[in-house]
Amino acid sequence: MDHDHLVTTKQLSRADVERVLDRAAEIDADPAAFAQRHDDAVLGLLFFEPSTRTKMSFETAIKRLGGDAVDMGSVDSSSVKKGESLADTVRVIEGYADALVLRHPLEGSAKMASEYVDVPILNAGDGAGHHPTQTLLDLYTIRETAGLDDLTVGIMGDLKYGRTVHSLATALTNFDAHQHFVAPDSLKLPRSVRYDLHEAGASVREHTELEEILPSLDVLYVTRIQRERFPDENEYQKVAGQYRIDESTLAAASDDLTVMHPLPRVDEIAPSVDDTAAANYFQQAHNGVPVRMALLDLLLEDQQ
Repeated sequence: MDHDHLVTTKQLSRADVERVLDRAAEIDADPAAFAQRHDDAVLGLLFFEPSTRTKMSFETAIKRLGGDAVDMGSVDSSSVKKGESLADTVRVIEGYADALVLRHPLEGSAKMASEYVDVPILNAGDGAGHHPTQTLLDLYTIRETAGLDDLTVGIMGDLKYGRTVHSLATALTNFDAHQHFVAPDSLKLPRSVRYDLHEAGASVREHTELEEILPSLDVLYVTRIQRERFPDENEYQKVAGQYRIDESTLAAASDDLTVMHPLPRVDEIAPSVDDTAAANYFQQAHNGVPVRMALLDLLLEDQQ
């Protein structure tokens, strides 16, 4: 990679994205060829919020490259509980690791932390900000199923607080993609994100109903309504369960539709969809390992 840190998808050019995705494809094709590429590397995991897929796939990725991971553990069992600042935490763990993966509830935290360390920091989600490594595996999944040009993408659900949405929408401006955003008025894209997309020349359309655009979509990216992001429980209850995909929904879709979800899901995709040809969210999660292996391989390679 051409960057010391990866904190936002705004950093990524089309060439950056393709370099990671091409390396991921090489790893997918011949994982044994990468098994000992970084046998002395240590990856520091700093997760201030819960995580299953991101944390475990990063740990799997570094181990499949021959390296190992050190884990800060839960916030309650770390020195953060004693009042240690994020800046001090990353400076300490920098001494133990060759790269750091940081998830934090505050937007902008990864950018701030990157200013205190010399080893690469990878943003694994900063509040409602960005989640660039998720975006890279999303783009890999889209490239494998639908291609990344002449593409029509629908993104549905929590567009206000959804960091996976903000990251993916930004990254798609590097490609020939028409973007449709489907959400209740209370969860529409933030004005700042809409402004950035328009400034990047993106084709953006906003809707409150999926039905009007579903037949035209190559990809439908569904997101969970995130209860934990709502400052008011009453506001969450107003929109919870408002957007749900089931087999009857897909009857109006193209036969080639790819349905994606960053997971975890609650009830926004019915389990009956899992067995349809459209369902790609479990493969999407699986793709986190080769894509994060590729990203780590390139970052560590550039540090040598």
